[in-house]
Order: sequence, then structure tokens, then C-alpha cells
Amino acid sequence: MAEADAAREQSDRLVFRLMKVEDIPDILIIEREAFTMPWTEEAFRNELTHNHFAKYMVMELEGRIIGYAGLWAIVDEAHVTNIALLGKYRGRKWGERLLEELMKTASYLGMKSITLEVRVSNEVAQNLYRKKGFRSAGTRKGYYSDNREDALIMWADLPAYAEDSVMEGSVE
Repeated sequence: MAEADAAREQSDRLVFRLMKVEDIPDILIIEREAFTMPWTEEAFRNELTHNHFAKYMVMELEGRIIGYAGLWAIVDEAHVTNIALLGKYRGRKWGERLLEELMKTASYLGMKSITLEVRVSNEVAQNLYRKKGFRSAGTRKGYYSDNREDALIMWADLPAYAEDSVMEGSVE
């Protein structure tokens, strides 16, 4: 019980903020740990400085970046580009918190739906996405270039941002 309380207390100290160019070295550590085909420094730099559709956030614990997520906001659809957490922080439901923050950001930006691709073999991620309202919408054959694995395409509807927050002066 005390362990659960400590984890909850630590979870309350998570901070979410926009990613900055200065964050890239820390992001690359997470990227290399989480993915077999990690993005490069140049790819992240381009996303942050030149891609006007891109929105990236970091998740910090006690001032240290432990996770990040990104999306492209195109018309009224958000496309998740990546979401990752340092390995030692997995299994605490913090990936779920990160996804929730990303979905709130997408709603805030006026997106009506959100999509992503996930390896067909990644059941842990698929279960998280289903828990958050994503549903399967098909596959992309041979999507991953490292091993030609198929990707499951998943979609979820997003609530309007006003529905997700309490209006000033309202009573619940």
C-alpha cells in the first residue's frame, strides 16, 4: 500500500511542457532506448523548427525529461508521430498519462480525431490505445523498415476541448 501511495505521489509531480530544441539530447536517449529505428537529432530539430504541423511535449519528473510525445495537427486530425518513456519509468501508468496529455493538446488545437500506427506485435501499446478509445482501422503492410512488420492503424474521436475542462463560474 505504501508503495502505491509513493507512486501516486510521484505521479502528481509529473510536469508536461512543450519540447524545446535544447531538449533534443535528452529526447535522443529515450528515442534510442525505446525504438529499433530511432529518429535522428536532425529529424527532431526539423520537427521543432520547420514543421508547422508538429507539436511535441515532454514529461518531466523533478526537472528530468523521462518521456515525450509528438503529433502532427492537420486540418482537424491529429497524427501521433511518437510517444516514448524511459524504460525504468514504464509500468507505472505514466505512458497513459503522457497519452492523455497529448490527446488533451490535440483537443485544445481543435482536432476532432487522432490516429497512429503501432506494430502488430506491440500488444502492450495496443491495449493502452484501446483503453483510451482507439479502435483498429486496418493495417499498413510492411510499414516498419527494420523488419517489414505490419502496422495496425488505430483511430479515436476526441472530445471538444470545452467538454474536457470546467468553465469558469460553473457548478458541477
